[in-house]
Amino acid sequence: MTLLASAAAHSADAIACRGSMQVQHVAQLLFGRNVEDQARVSEADFSGFVSREVSPRFPDGFTVLDASGHWRDARRGTVVHEAAKVIEIVLPGGHDDTAKVDAIVEAYKRQFQQQSVGLIVGPACVRF
Repeated sequence: MTLLASAAAHSADAIACRGSMQVQHVAQLLFGRNVEDQARVSEADFSGFVSREVSPRFPDGFTVLDASGHWRDARRGTVVHEAAKVIEIVLPGGHDDTAKVDAIVEAYKRQFQQQSVGLIVGPACVRF
């Protein structure tokens, strides 16, 4: 995440936002819901995770989206399709943004026995 945040910080200088929009960094977290090839992270499980891990770290808000994930399982050489969730967070710009996002990623991996959580961080023109 530190490398991504650093790269995003450099590219933020290249973005020109129009009107009342301002450059901010946005994190997208990509959560698979399968455990060992079975759908095991229920809506209630995910909702509880968000309440415990995401809301306290980013109380100003975020967006949760339903998604369909597709990825190649290198071990078996097959493409896996699974239900997924995406959380988008307009980062507030605090010195601890990276640590908060990393803590969410690690908590999900630990709680739901996940190998990874996808993470995309980049600059965007934002207005609320």
